[in-house]
Amino acid sequence: MAMITDAFHKTPLAAPQLTMQPPGGKTLVTLPNFFQVSWPDRGVLPGELDTLSAADWFGMNITLKPELNSITYSFGDGSTVGPTLNLGGPYPSGDITKTFDEAGEFQVSADAVYTGWVSIDGSEWIEIPGTVAIAGTPERVSVKTARNSLYLS
Repeated sequence: MAMITDAFHKTPLAAPQLTMQPPGGKTLVTLPNFFQVSWPDRGVLPGELDTLSAADWFGMNITLKPELNSITYSFGDGSTVGPTLNLGGPYPSGDITKTFDEAGEFQVSADAVYTGWVSIDGSEWIEIPGTVAIAGTPERVSVKTARNSLYLS
């Protein structure tokens, strides 16, 4: 099982991509921001089967299946949400939200933890011991303050 665990750790698992609303990496203090994780086109996705080369495994057919164990959202100000299986969502129904209390520049990210399963020559799925952590790409968020002004014409 050690070789399979090692192969699972070397599998190019998909890194979560974080999107935010409002878009554009700019927001205002006290404005609710909605976050959502999606998966890129590259890398092995949660639930996707990854078949290893039989030539590398003494003729055995080895199939790995990663499973999302958790996502942790980090907002760059010391606050986090998770670990959770919640992928968030867009405004107004998304339930991974963050309201920044202060202006500043923040790095927000979502990191994934995977567990895995293996099938050897078509056997039933066997759980692979341990987990694999994949860091998402940090996104910069600029939080500004707004002032109201009343102008009479």
